[in-house]
Amino acid sequence: MTKTAVVILNWNGSQMLQRFLPQVLAHTTDADTTIYVADNGSTDDSLAMLRHLFPTVRPIALQANYGFAEGYNRALQQVEATYAILLNSDVAPAPGWLSPMVAYMDAHPEVAACQPKIRSWRQPTHFEYAGAAGGYIDRYGYPFCRGRLFGSIEQDRGQYDIPQAHPIFWASGAAMLVRLSTYREVGGLDDRFFAHMEEIDLCWRFRARGYGVVCLTTSVVYHVGAATLQRDNPQKTYLNFRNNLLMLYKNLPQSELCHVMRARRWLDLLAAAAHLLRGQWAAARAVMRARRDFALLKPSFAADRAQCQQLALDTPIPERWHGSILLHYYLLGRRKINL
Repeated sequence: MTKTAVVILNWNGSQMLQRFLPQVLAHTTDADTTIYVADNGSTDDSLAMLRHLFPTVRPIALQANYGFAEGYNRALQQVEATYAILLNSDVAPAPGWLSPMVAYMDAHPEVAACQPKIRSWRQPTHFEYAGAAGGYIDRYGYPFCRGRLFGSIEQDRGQYDIPQAHPIFWASGAAMLVRLSTYREVGGLDDRFFAHMEEIDLCWRFRARGYGVVCLTTSVVYHVGAATLQRDNPQKTYLNFRNNLLMLYKNLPQSELCHVMRARRWLDLLAAAAHLLRGQWAAARAVMRARRDFALLKPSFAADRAQCQQLALDTPIPERWHGSILLHYYLLGRRKINL
């Protein structure tokens, strides 16, 4: 059994792999580490290209496009390792990126997952939207990062660098190292999400059961971001809103459920109205379709909610911020937050 498996999920990304795999291979020289590409039923030449150009990379051929969540679950069923790194195909690691994370996980068996500091590949002096220096959520389920609030992305001037790890609420699925035994223990990614919010849901289950999630700023990667769906794509809007509601329903403590879901109903209507005022009709429809489908899917998640409530610890999760990031950002005009 290998100690660390770097698993890259691919769907019709032959050109992306050819661009970024050489850097992954060049900077992943740690002993007892295997690099896999899990192919989500691609119809391009991805698998043939891997065999020809990257014979040391182990392919995992899946039979269809299962999305991010189920694709990784199926791929990791075929991997035996202590740690697995879920790495997007558009990520370029910096030299020495892997060793700090593995060493930290070795020394902290209570930690289930960690992420590196994630900078933008397009603008390397700045953080990247999906992860930055570690993820959090507010009281109403809106995710944000140290170094990124909504569309405001900070320059990385070392302001969050510390030699030890930052405890965080969620680690980015763009580059997330998980302890594979714990990943399997909590059920892995929820494949009903297909894509978006699944890593936050996973980390919520880690944290609610007492496992740690951290960001190590001594490890750095560069992420292109939005390589599959652009941020303003209506399908991305739909998945983000629908899955966020499902995540809240699954994981919220009973004492908060009614209040938060009632508030979210009005906040989602406000979001749809804002899209309409900007002439973004498809985005407004996506928000309303997400709410409709959440209502339809909610009964099928009742058993998951019951299990989460049964297994969760009684103590609050410190990294779940109990303020409102919408109030902080839009009404008070603050573009960063100290956590």
